[in-house]
Amino acid sequence: MKKIIYLASIILGLSACSESIQPTRNPAFGGEKITKTDSTWKSELSPDEYAVLREKATEAPYTGEYDQLWDTGTYVCKACGLELFKSTSKFDAGCGWPSFYEGIDKKNIREVRDTSHGMNRIEIQCARCSGHLGHVFDDGPGEEGVRYCVNSLSLGFKKR
Repeated sequence: MKKIIYLASIILGLSACSESIQPTRNPAFGGEKITKTDSTWKSELSPDEYAVLREKATEAPYTGEYDQLWDTGTYVCKACGLELFKSTSKFDAGCGWPSFYEGIDKKNIREVRDTSHGMNRIEIQCARCSGHLGHVFDDGPGEEGVRYCVNSLSLGFKKR
């Protein structure tokens, strides 16, 4: 788990988060939910992927495979393959994690209030498997002004 830093990277890397952001009501996910035992997840994911996706860890900033990937394609949930973000919505936020200003479908990303580590944030999860993806902040460039800050370890990439 060399790339995983729990508290330190969260506090240092996300210290600019806004406490005013509120979770939005996401439309209900219309597909079949995926539920697996911890032992099954552990057998399907690497230890680092498991720590992020199932235990809500955070990879160290600027270490992720997709932070500076600018290829054209689609980012999917590493655990279940649900399509989450198009490469066209990715931007360089300078925060050390892949950042997107919109998801492919609001139904695919669930927002959950997160008050861990003494912070007030909105966690984002895969709506199909409940895998931890990262957090959403209200400082993005798109129409809605959001920045989905995502761990590379929670993503897969389908190159177009």
